[in-house]
Amino acid sequence: MKQGIHPEYGVSIIQCACGSVIETRGTKPRISVEICSSCHPFFTGRQKLVDTAGRIDRFQKKYAGKITSGKKARKAKA
Repeated sequence: MKQGIHPEYGVSIIQCACGSVIETRGTKPRISVEICSSCHPFFTGRQKLVDTAGRIDRFQKKYAGKITSGKKARKAKA
């Protein structure tokens, strides 16, 4: 490695808007983020599915009984 071109790598503190603090290593001493794994809905299980204008209902009505999982059974030749 060349000397003098790499940034200083040390302890870095990441602080979320929710108040969570994570200590890690990085090139910046402090990093502020808006959302983290402690408050993100995907990781906390509070994720909501928003049905805009009944799209899910229309899809289920349109494809009711038409979607099958797996391979179709082959007819045996006689």
